[in-house]
Amino acid sequence: MQKDVNSFVRASLFFSLFVVLGLTFGFLTFKILSFSRTVEVPSVVNMTVIEADKALGNAGLTLKIEGEDFDSIIPSGKIIRQDVPPGKTVKEKRAIKVIMSKGPKVSSIPLLVNETLLDADAALMQKGLRIGRVISVHADSVEKGIIIAQNPEPDDKLTDLITVLVSAGPHDHSYTCPDFLGKSLDHAQETAKKLLLLVETEGGGSVITAQKPKPGSLVRSGSTIYLEMKEVTKP
Repeated sequence: MQKDVNSFVRASLFFSLFVVLGLTFGFLTFKILSFSRTVEVPSVVNMTVIEADKALGNAGLTLKIEGEDFDSIIPSGKIIRQDVPPGKTVKEKRAIKVIMSKGPKVSSIPLLVNETLLDADAALMQKGLRIGRVISVHADSVEKGIIIAQNPEPDDKLTDLITVLVSAGPHDHSYTCPDFLGKSLDHAQETAKKLLLLVETEGGGSVITAQKPKPGSLVRSGSTIYLEMKEVTKP
């Protein structure tokens, strides 16, 4: 009888030990799997702190504010940068560091009219600003690439993107190519200037003996007329 009791006790102890070991192994496995789980980082740029915290929390991540910086596009109080790019996978519970916008560095902008885009960009960059939209329009009286107008105007409050109107140069005009044959170079250059045509010559004579394109061909403003010059002796 005593032997049977001892056997039962030993069996119970072995069973209890087995259960404890099983539970311990399961717990450790769960912790390891949880620790190594990876999640995809969402984009939090242009979000408020509350919106970003919720988006990151839903992805199993946390939010950490690293600092602030000026930005002319994203308004104050919203995120302008995050240290881990959207779409990248990281371990769960990682803190995503972000930089908050302080808004534009200045509340007004300089005069940009009559400047090139390159010069305007440089001037704005010094003030922590940048051009948000460029609109090109033809202008017969303004050189190509020059800013014609801006919005907001100088000294206005900056409430939106900076938009500039840039000259695309004059409209293309089509002409029937004049007949320069037998004419002098001075005559050809004067006529070409009126039609916004360019002239290139070959030869050292004083009279035009050949031209390309041919007389009567369709040419556009800005096209080049090639002229062959020869000295013609009168009979």
